[in-house]
Amino acid sequence: MPRHVTHVPLRWADMDAYGHVNNVVYLRYLQEARVDMLFVHAPKQGAEQLAEGVVVARHEISYRAPLHFRAEPVRVETWVRRVGNSSFDLGYEVLDVDGDGARTVYAVATTVLVPYDLDDAHPRRVAHEERLVLETFLELDGPDPGKAAA
Repeated sequence: MPRHVTHVPLRWADMDAYGHVNNVVYLRYLQEARVDMLFVHAPKQGAEQLAEGVVVARHEISYRAPLHFRAEPVRVETWVRRVGNSSFDLGYEVLDVDGDGARTVYAVATTVLVPYDLDDAHPRRVAHEERLVLETFLELDGPDPGKAAA
């Protein structure tokens, strides 16, 4: 299945004393990609409720290479790793792809998300329409932050 692609600009303030993107900033990059996928594109495909409330239950990030400041944005590829009844997992790669297709992966991550009813302030089930949209991005064998890079 296709991955959702977002290009996130780097800010000078993203850098740390070592001259590369600080580890905490990667969470912002993941959020930018997640919001673009779930709040902008998913509603256009019929999953409006995803834009009305999901909460992060867990993040896992594996840092693979330092990302240094430059003017070009970094590519964040997002896909669905799992769809359950009450939560779903997104996978991410923060990377660059050169003209020959070679990939430099800076980080691999997973986020566990729970649909949330903002009006009643409680978690809710994954709706059928949401499942259908999420499954269009399903990739079961994508990179796992819990496993060493190949």
